[in-house]
Parts: sequence; C-alpha cells; structure tokens
Amino acid sequence: MIMFRIQQHGTTLKQEFTAGVTSFFTIAYILVVNPAILTDTGMPYSYALLATVLATAVGCFLIGLWGNAPIVLTPGMGINAFFTYTIVQGFGLSWQQGLAAVLIAGAIFFISAVTPVAGKLSSAVPESLKHGITVGVGIFLSFIGLQKGGLIAADDETFVTLGKLGSPDVLLTIFGLLLTLSLFVRKIKGSFLIGMGITAVIGLLVGVQGEMAGDKITFSGYSSMVGMADFSNWLQLSFWVSVFSLTIIIMFESMGLLHGMLPDRAKFSKSYQASAVSTISCGFLGTSPTIPTVESASGIAEGGRTGVTAVVVGVLFLVSLLFAPLFTAIPEGAIAPVLIIVGGLMVQEIRHITFEDMSEWFPAYLIIGLIPLTYSIADGIAFGFIVYPLLKLALGQPKAVSPIMYIISGLFLMNYILLMGL
Repeated sequence: MIMFRIQQHGTTLKQEFTAGVTSFFTIAYILVVNPAILTDTGMPYSYALLATVLATAVGCFLIGLWGNAPIVLTPGMGINAFFTYTIVQGFGLSWQQGLAAVLIAGAIFFISAVTPVAGKLSSAVPESLKHGITVGVGIFLSFIGLQKGGLIAADDETFVTLGKLGSPDVLLTIFGLLLTLSLFVRKIKGSFLIGMGITAVIGLLVGVQGEMAGDKITFSGYSSMVGMADFSNWLQLSFWVSVFSLTIIIMFESMGLLHGMLPDRAKFSKSYQASAVSTISCGFLGTSPTIPTVESASGIAEGGRTGVTAVVVGVLFLVSLLFAPLFTAIPEGAIAPVLIIVGGLMVQEIRHITFEDMSEWFPAYLIIGLIPLTYSIADGIAFGFIVYPLLKLALGQPKAVSPIMYIISGLFLMNYILLMGL
C-alpha cells in the first residue's frame, strides 16, 4: 500500500475500504439504469450490463492506480441518454457507429489531457463557474435522489410535484433519509453504508425491491461485441457533430466534476488523464463514455482520500457480476437518501461564489439552475460558459476573460448552432 501513501493522507486502510464500499452501493444503481438506457439503441441488455461493469472496473482501476484519487469512473448519467437518444435515435447512427464516435472523442480528450492544454483549460475557467458547477451538480444529485425515492414525481402541468407520501416506496425513502441523516450528523463512521444496509433489508422484508429483480441475465456471446466500433459513416456530418458534442461534454463534465470533488486538487492532472483513457476503453468495451460520477462524493464524505477507494469500487463491480440479480433487487429508497444528503453537502460550495459582482455570480447561477432543470450537466455548464464572456464584454472588460475562455464559449455556442441545424 506504499504507492497509495495512506498515512500521508491521514487515512487508514479500513477507512478507505469503507469509503469504497459506500461509493459502490451508492452508484450500484448504474448496474440497472445504464443497460436499460443502452438497450434502446438495440444493444442486448446482458451485454450492456457486462460492458457497464467492465468499463467501470477499468475506469476505477485507472484513476485509483494512476491518479491515486477516491473517484469512481462509470458510464455517466446524461451522457448515456445523449448517446442513446441523440446520437443513435436522433442522428440515425447505429450503436456500433456511436461507439466509433466515442473512440474518437476519447482520443481527442486524451490528447488534451497529456498536453499543456488541460492545465490551460483548467486555469482559464473562472473560480465562480467552477463553484457553480459543484453546487449545480449537488442540486442535480439531490433531485435524482428525490426522484428515485418517489418524494417528487412527474406532473403534466407543473412538470414536478410532491409524490404519494403514503406509498411504501416513499415511506421507505423517508425512513432511510431520517436514519442516514441521524447517523451522519452524529458523525458515526460508515453512516451511509449502515443507513443503506438497514433500509434495504427493511425494504426487502416489506416487499419493496428494485424494478428488475429476478430478470434472467446471460453473458454468452459478449466477446463478439468487443471492438465493434463502426467507422463506415465517418464522412457524414452527423458523425462528426456526434464526435464534437461528445468531446465537449466529456471533457468539461470531467473537468468540472473533478474540480468539485477531489479532496486534493494536486491530483487533478493524473485523474483527468485516467478519465480520458477510460473513455477510450468504453468505445472498445461497448458502452457510453465514463465520467467521474457525482456519487463519488459519498465515499469521500466517508473519509476516502486515496486510490484505494476507487480500486475497491472496481473490484466490487467485478464481483457484482456473480450477484447481478441480487443488486437489481436493492430498492431505490435505500439509495435515494445518500444522494439527497451528499447533494446537500456539495451545495455548501455556494459560499465561495462572489455575489458583489453580477458578471461573476449570474453565469454561475445559470449553471446552478440549468443543470438540474435541464437534467443535463453539460447544458448547464454550456449556458454559464456562454453568458460569462458576454457579460464581461457588456461591462467593457474584454481582458477579464482569457482567450481560451472565449474559445470554449465559442465551441459551446457552435455546438448548439450545429445541433439546431440538423
């Protein structure tokens, strides 16, 4: 364990293991959700599940061993929907052609990560926007938790409304939230894991379980899917718009999430590089791109400080293949409380935003509001990045914005223009 420098980080192997287990159970829902979304591309569910597990394991090993960071890399929520419903169903690419776009986007991401481009990009982004991303992601995470737990529900007139408080699923979520929150404020080690475990057991005892519990899973023939990226349509505009959009999303989501969650910012460079290599592996393994997941914050909140946390998550994902039907039975009411609490912890970053200067806080405000309201981290970031230089220009302060920031904003704007033209 010398390579992880556990003692220098003020942690212990037990604490890192607990953090890893906590992060795993917090993100375990991806075992069901990501394959379910990818099947809408025509990809077999069992294959999508195996690709999800392998891509997550590879990503966690990369960032754990290379970056020594307690971050989980897994197919990103939002990006998987973009891959399925925009690239495949919207642009008319097959899922094999979509994987080719993932490979090229990952390669571009990697080039930026191993050159001075990454550092320049990071320093060019204003601190107010970085903090805005963290807060926006925190609210988004809480929103996902409230949705998964049934505390809020869709509504035709108001879009969202209060869920059915008397339903077993919602009552389980409320119980889990009160239990986990009580444990956390008392600073009990492993509070998230204990809360999830007790809530899951109670849920199963009263008949509340995951929607896909009991489904038959088989991985026979998966090897034929590895390396199935199809470049046959590389001359079509839709293919390159897909590549461009994916590149922007994965680069800036990874940058924003790493800045928002890494306990030690000195680990950003290697963690960013690990994220890039992980994206490339997704194109070979057969899934949408991985990104640093916001659920990593649960493990960090439990004391995870080194790559041991990430490696533990990677190992548990591989082991989960033996118990895939069991994990699909975990009720969402057991996961939702952790998402809600961790989201609240991330919102505390709002205190670092300067509210004396509207040209600083308003773009951050757009990011904070639009990430959850558009259900897209990428769109929230894009609007904030586009508006920031416009406000500085309106104030007659063009030099307050770096040339790189102008380029980033222009790329985001161009991306929307291209999407509107298709």
